[in-house]
Amino acid sequence: MFGRFKDVALLLGRIGVAVVFLAHGLQKWNNGIDGTAKFFEMTGIPLPTAAAVFAMTVEILGSIAFIVGFLLPLVGIGYVVISVGALLSVHIDNGLTGQGGYELVLVLALAGLALGFNGGRLSLDHLLWGRKRARRDIETGELANA
Repeated sequence: MFGRFKDVALLLGRIGVAVVFLAHGLQKWNNGIDGTAKFFEMTGIPLPTAAAVFAMTVEILGSIAFIVGFLLPLVGIGYVVISVGALLSVHIDNGLTGQGGYELVLVLALAGLALGFNGGRLSLDHLLWGRKRARRDIETGELANA
């Protein structure tokens, strides 16, 4: 019974984190690659055009994948990379809390990472790979106990 609640909680967590990243990705989309790259260049991010494309891809396509539970670990790592870039280039000088602080960036990065590696059974990853892994674990366990 608690397993179902856990899976729903994990799904809601994935949706919440993904919606925030998606909103930021759509802001970048509205600014365009060139506008986003110019902002990244002003903040000292290396390879600003490549970084803009990467950030937009992770924040838009990755967030859609995160919601449906596809490639969760990969997207979680992508969220961390983007967040570390934002933390170091924009937020670090503002401290943890207060105007422009990095508390939200830090929480989003770590929540994305945790959910990416523990996304629950209500995901495409579980549907595609989790069942096979569970069967393999059961077979391995049975063989080890034989």
